[in-house]
Amino acid sequence: MKKITLVLVALITLSTTTAQIKVGSATLPIEEKFGDVDLKINGYGKREMLWIDLYAGGLYLTNKTNDSKVVLDANENMAIKLDIISGFVTQSKMIKAVKDGFEKATFGNTKALDGRINKFIGFFSEPIVKKDVFDLVYIKDVGVKAFKNDKELGLIEGRDFKYALFKIWLGEDPASESLKKGMLGL
Repeated sequence: MKKITLVLVALITLSTTTAQIKVGSATLPIEEKFGDVDLKINGYGKREMLWIDLYAGGLYLTNKTNDSKVVLDANENMAIKLDIISGFVTQSKMIKAVKDGFEKATFGNTKALDGRINKFIGFFSEPIVKKDVFDLVYIKDVGVKAFKNDKELGLIEGRDFKYALFKIWLGEDPASESLKKGMLGL
């Protein structure tokens, strides 16, 4: 009986460890389910600044690709997970980073998205602390649902919004080149 119990514990431990990926002090799942949307991790990495790990990020897709243009142009279910691993990531810094990211992603032409960007920034109305997890889930033909620690924050409609949002991490001038490459599995 002891041997059977040990074998079961070993198998459960093995299956649990293979279902997740350790990224710095964060743990990202290999598969995610958002409502009826099943996604698998495409790639992952860390956003660093001055040798400090700020957050771990993962890109979740239905079909793997290492081409950022394919991801940005696709009208398919997908998600970006951001797992905060540093106390240096604060509410005000996140808001500034998102605003700057949209400016870069749209080459300073945010006019068509301004209302939706402001709504999205409103999702960061509460303090951000270490171990917070944000999921930015694009739902085909609908828009981006945002979650913080599995709590739904709201929906921003439009594929054009998803394009600009995902371009913050996957565009020509991303928030972090190494995180972009990691998310694309390069």
